Amino acid sequence: MSVHTPIQNWGIRMTMHDPIAQPSAAGRWQTLKVLTAGTHETLDKRIMAARPFENQERYALFLVIQHRFHQAIDTYYDDATLNALIEDLSRRKRLDLIAQDLADLGKMLPSPSEPADAVDPAEKLGWIYVAEGSNLGAAFLLKAAAAIGLNAAHGARHLAAHPDGRGKHWRSFTTVLDSLAFSPEQDDLVCQGAVKAFQYVHRLTDETYDAMAG
Repeated sequence: MSVHTPIQNWGIRMTMHDPIAQPSAAGRWQTLKVLTAGTHETLDKRIMAARPFENQERYALFLVIQHRFHQAIDTYYDDATLNALIEDLSRRKRLDLIAQDLADLGKMLPSPSEPADAVDPAEKLGWIYVAEGSNLGAAFLLKAAAAIGLNAAHGARHLAAHPDGRGKHWRSFTTVLDSLAFSPEQDDLVCQGAVKAFQYVHRLTDETYDAMAG
C-alpha cells in the first residue's frame, strides 16, 4: 500500500501522513482511539444487536468471533521485536482462555480464520492495541455473562480482569505504547494495523451472524 493511499471503511478515512495519523500531544494511544472511534462504535452496536448475552447459544457465537480474531493475531504476541519493547506481551494472550470458554459450553473450536496480514512489528502493534483495548471494556460483558450462568471460572474466562486490575494492566500497555520512539512511517503502520484490525473483526462478525441467520 502506498503511503499516500487513503484507507476508507466503516466511517474511517485516513490518508497516510495526515496529522491524525501521528501521535497527538495526549499520546499515541489517544490518537488511535480517536482514529478508530467511529468503527469501534459501529462494531459494538453490531455485536450487541445480535443479543450475545440473551442465552448461552448466542453467547457461543460471540466466542467464535473472539476466537477467530485472537487466533489470527496469536503469533503477534510472540513477535521478538515487540517482546523486547513490551516485556509482558507474550503473557497477555487470551486465545487459550477463549478456547476454554468454548469447551465449557460444550462447543468445538471454530475453523481457523485466515491469519492477519501484518508483517512489520509496528503494524502488528496496531492489531494488538485493538485486542488489548477490548479487554479494558470487558467488565460490563462479564456482568452480562453472569446473567446467563457464566463467570470468570466457567465460560467467561477471557473476560476476567487481570490480577493487577483492568485499569493498571491497560495503563502499563499504553504507557509503553506512548513511549516508543517510532518514525512517522512506523506510526502510520501502527494506525494502519488498528484500522485493519477493526475491519477484520467487522468481517468476522458479519460472517458469523450471517451464517446463523442462514
